[in-house]
Formats: sequence, structure tokens, C-alpha cells
Amino acid sequence: MTTKALLVTPEGVARVQDALRERGLEGWLLCEFHGQNPVSRGLLGLEWTTRRSFVLVPAEGEPTALIHAIEHSSWAHWPRPRVEYAGWRDMEARLPELLGGRRRLAMEVSPGNAVPTLDLTPSGLLELLEGLGVEPVGSGDLVTTFYSVWSDEQLREHRANAEIVKAVARAAFERAAEAVRAGAPATEGALAAWIREELGRRGLTYGVDCIVAIGPRAADPHYDPGEVGETIEHGQVLLIDLWGKATEDGVPADQTWMGVLDDHVPEAAQRVWEAVRDARDAAVRFLRERAAAGEAVRGFEVDDVARGVIRERGWGDAFVHRTGHSIDRDLHGSGPNLDNLETRDDRTLVTGVGFSIEPGVYLRGDLGVRSEINVHWGADGPLVTPEGPQSEMFVLL
Repeated sequence: MTTKALLVTPEGVARVQDALRERGLEGWLLCEFHGQNPVSRGLLGLEWTTRRSFVLVPAEGEPTALIHAIEHSSWAHWPRPRVEYAGWRDMEARLPELLGGRRRLAMEVSPGNAVPTLDLTPSGLLELLEGLGVEPVGSGDLVTTFYSVWSDEQLREHRANAEIVKAVARAAFERAAEAVRAGAPATEGALAAWIREELGRRGLTYGVDCIVAIGPRAADPHYDPGEVGETIEHGQVLLIDLWGKATEDGVPADQTWMGVLDDHVPEAAQRVWEAVRDARDAAVRFLRERAAAGEAVRGFEVDDVARGVIRERGWGDAFVHRTGHSIDRDLHGSGPNLDNLETRDDRTLVTGVGFSIEPGVYLRGDLGVRSEINVHWGADGPLVTPEGPQSEMFVLL
């Protein structure tokens, strides 16, 4: 249990209740079972649970938890009323009492599964609650504000994480180049194992992993080389995507870098790189312009900007994923994504959220190129991490 959990504190409850009243909602119903809802776990400070639990945060009045009779130890930190049940009949009898006739409730639902990271309420449970008169309202804006916004400490840690990730990426490219020079080239899997170990050695020990992929393999955005993979040889384009964080409650850094094991960048790869880099930079420029004008930004708008650049260069069909994902305490967070391809994410980038910007071009069987930075959307606009994003592909030999 984390003592920083928002809904364990009187101040946090008061803030949430203010937001509920502003939105004309009668409450926020948080449901949790076996870790299915990370939003509930984070806001309530839960660790290990194995039975269904519910917390109603009403717009007015005291939040109350409905928990299973065997899970009091998991809720020992909860300072407010708890009601217990044992059997399913008990639970279904006590749920209406918990709801207290309230109908219009925020829940982790997404109509049409439009935002999968928020569609966390099982369909059967939703059916049960609707049968009790509940009118579920998507909690997206509440989740963004109260779960996905970074604290000052999380921002400080993220910036430190970002510089470590950047340094390890650069060292990994040098390691690959040295192996080629020595006539004993490394494999993708071996270099990936070294990256994971090196991130840990430098203090990033939570959620650490990476993707190491040579040109044709990098055309699969989620390629996994396994323990061996392909050999990283002279003349190949190399993609390294790596991420991690220093503490459990921290915010990870997530970056992608590109290099070539040669003394020059092949012309075809350079054209693709320039399209990807320019799309990334156009997205940042758009964010800065909106911030300077004091105008709101929605996730899908940033995706449109980056995607437009790549489409103009002729590779629109090869940019097969969203421009960026939310980052909070989870690598793929619950806040707004930069997405108008996989979904139409129309959530507003509220002050304090973070996300990746990572356009890519994937030419199957030939080449994959991606450039990834992270952004914290602060009161003064976008703060880009790491310092000094990649401007040209690394020429390694």
C-alpha cells in the first residue's frame, strides 16, 4: 500500500468530490478484482486483492468500501467506512445499499471500447450495475486529472530516468560498433540483455525492458529477438527502444534511437529518417504553438500533425500505430494518447500529464525507423525529455 494514494487522504477526496460536482455526477464507483483496474488500485492504495471490491466516492458525503470478508488486511489502510460481504447473494444485496439510489456514476468504461486503457469494468459487472439503475459515465477526464497527472517528484525522477536511458542507449550503440570492429558482432538478443543489465546497474530497476532490432526486423514495431535474434553486422541499420524507472511509484522514461553500422547512412534510410524526425518535431512545434496561444490540445490533434508529415513524404500507409501513448506510473498510462488511428482520443491534455511522441515508418521486409521522445505537458507548455533529442542517425563506423 502506498501512503500517497489520493483517496486515502481527506484532501484527495475533497478534490475528487469538487470535480464530480462540476461534472454533474453523483459519484465515482471504483471497482477492483485481482488487479484488473490499475486506476482503482492506484487511487485506493491497494496491493494484493483476490475478491471483488467496490468503493463509492459520492459527490457529497463519506466514501464507503464494500469488501470481501477475508480481505480486511488488504484494506487495513482504508480510514473510512467498510461494509463486508461473503457470498455473492450478500454482495448483490449490499451493492444497492452502497449506491444509495445514486444513478449517474463515473466508472472506468469506454463506449464502443474507444479507449481500451479505460475500458476496465467487466461486461458482466456492468450488466449487474445497470440492472441496479446505474448510468455509467466514462471516467476519462477524472482518471487523467487524478491518476495520470505527474507530481513534482515524479517529474524530477522522470527527468533523471530520461538521462540514464539516453546514456545507456548511446553506450549500447557503441558496444554494437565495437563488436563489429573486433570481428565478433553481437546478436540482437545479447545486446538487449546487456541493455537491461546496464539500466539496472545505473539504478533503473522497475519496468525495465528494450527492443533491439536490425533493419528488416525493426519493420515489426514490437519485434522481440528473444535470447539470440539476428546478428548485428556491418552495414545494418539498428533500432534500440528502451525504457525503465528507478522507483515503483515513479514515471518511466521511454525512448527510441537509430544508428547505422557503417560510415554513412544509406540514402533510402536517410529519407525515411528525415520523415520520422520531422514528424516528431512537427508534433512538438504544434504543442508549443498551442501552449503559447493558451489553447487546449486533444490527443488526436497531435497525431494528425505528425501523421500528416509522414503522409506528405509518401509513407502514410507504413505508419501503422498511434503517434504516442500516455505515460504515468505505468509505461502505457491511463491518460490521453496521441491517437487518431487506432482510436480517436479526444481527451484533453491537462496540465501535468505526460506522453511519448514516437512516429515511425515500417517497410515490411526492408526497414523500420522510429524516433521516440517523451513530453511533460506543464503549465508553460511541453517539456521534452531527454535533453538533446536525436537529430541525425548515429553513424557508428
